[in-house]
Amino acid sequence: MKKVFIDGSEGTTGLRINERFAARDDIEILRIDPEKRKDLAERKKLINMSDITFLCLPDDAARESVSLVENENVRLIDSSTAHRTAEGWCYGLPELAESFRANIRTGKRISVPGCHATGFMVLAYPLVARGIIADDCPLAVTSVSGYSGAGKKTIAVYEDPDRDAEYDAPRFYALSQEHKHLPEMQLIAGLKRKPLFSPIIADYYSGMVVNIPLYAEYVKGVQGVQGMYEFFREYYAGEKFIHVLREEDRKFLPCNQCSGWDGLNIYISGNDERIVLSSQFDNLGKGASGAAIQCMNIMLGFEEDRGLQL
Repeated sequence: MKKVFIDGSEGTTGLRINERFAARDDIEILRIDPEKRKDLAERKKLINMSDITFLCLPDDAARESVSLVENENVRLIDSSTAHRTAEGWCYGLPELAESFRANIRTGKRISVPGCHATGFMVLAYPLVARGIIADDCPLAVTSVSGYSGAGKKTIAVYEDPDRDAEYDAPRFYALSQEHKHLPEMQLIAGLKRKPLFSPIIADYYSGMVVNIPLYAEYVKGVQGVQGMYEFFREYYAGEKFIHVLREEDRKFLPCNQCSGWDGLNIYISGNDERIVLSSQFDNLGKGASGAAIQCMNIMLGFEEDRGLQL
């Protein structure tokens, strides 16, 4: 039985991982005494006792945990931003290409994508990789997420009955165009420039939608909305976690619809002049904890969806 340690088990990502592990009897969870959660020696001991350690930590703490590894057999899955573009780390989005899945299967250092980046990457990566859009195509992205993605402090603010009225409405942020997910969005997608990115946090707990609009003149090799739908359906054929949909009569795409689910929907909409690509999923599911567990399942040779909600 493989031993697993969750470093940062009290954060939102760590808590969801613990929830998904509750019914599993094929792994042994190494648990830290709550009073020793920040004890460096105790964390070091448990990391080096594990077969796999999840890093559910802020960036600097994740880097610190990596420095504690002395057992060369320990494999790490990092949910922070710290290593997503770092040399020697595998990007934990296996559906992008078989090479990503193979790297996860054999790798010792896996970096789980950011939630916004996940929604962007499942749309942009195939288009660039197959030459449907050029690598210098100007892309604009809007992403709406529930407040759980911002961490425990922000959750507390949103759930405070005496909160400021501004929290009642959706709020744009990262107005400087320097969001921390942008480096991976550019690098992994193979783009020559960062997309214009407008993230929004809204007053609901979890779930999100990422939108990329495209003028048809930038698209090569597929014809209109139907052609784009057929392209994505073929690209993700056989993937358990990703469902490609085209519901022509749908008038609304709710951002919280996938809350509690570990899969991801792709919708192709718009018209033959202006196509809209949308990914809909849970920021704590395929956008964080679910993705981390999927990577662990691949690394251990289990079914990818074991213990997950699909």
